[in-house]
Amino acid sequence: MQILVVDHPLVAHKLTTLRDERTDSPTFRRLTEELVTLLAYEATRDVRTGPITVTTPVASAEGIRLTSPKPLVVPILRAGLGMLEGMSRLLPTAEVGFLGMIRNEETLAASTYAERLPEDLSGRQCYVLDPMLATGGTLAAAIRFLVDRGADHITAICLLAAPEGVARIEAELADLPIPVNLVIAGMDSHLNEKGYIVPGLGDAGDRLYGVAQ
Repeated sequence: MQILVVDHPLVAHKLTTLRDERTDSPTFRRLTEELVTLLAYEATRDVRTGPITVTTPVASAEGIRLTSPKPLVVPILRAGLGMLEGMSRLLPTAEVGFLGMIRNEETLAASTYAERLPEDLSGRQCYVLDPMLATGGTLAAAIRFLVDRGADHITAICLLAAPEGVARIEAELADLPIPVNLVIAGMDSHLNEKGYIVPGLGDAGDRLYGVAQ
């Protein structure tokens, strides 16, 4: 698995504001979208393209365009939805699928409760959106779910990751025969006893959408 921690002052600036507990939900959502667009720029370096010739007002020009099948963007519900707009801004022609996964707070194991994806993902590049790579169980399960349906190239985009989660992803997906990339804005120190990233930014879903009472 290839891991890229994006080193850019704008990424660091926006991530710092996301961490701040004083940042309200509307600002958090906007900054998440902006940050994901920056991460997506790096994450799509391997997006598949083919040659094309176009006619400019002056002459013919050789260029490239995205090839078929189109890339598939897969936000993991619910927090991944907050990353979708930022990804779509950079890759507007990509198709979108949804994967609902939930983590058992006692066992920390992930399970699928909903999905809206093609049955056959053969030949598809998939971009998985999940804000926090904490224990790694949810993301590992999501990636394996996509591979089982035929996806042959997967890039996961996360705002933050913990070393424990990255190690688990690498161990659990070591047998996969396809490229798996991880693009993140920051690698934090560790997980606490509740499985939260430290220093982290709290529960991304709650900070994006608030807590329903």
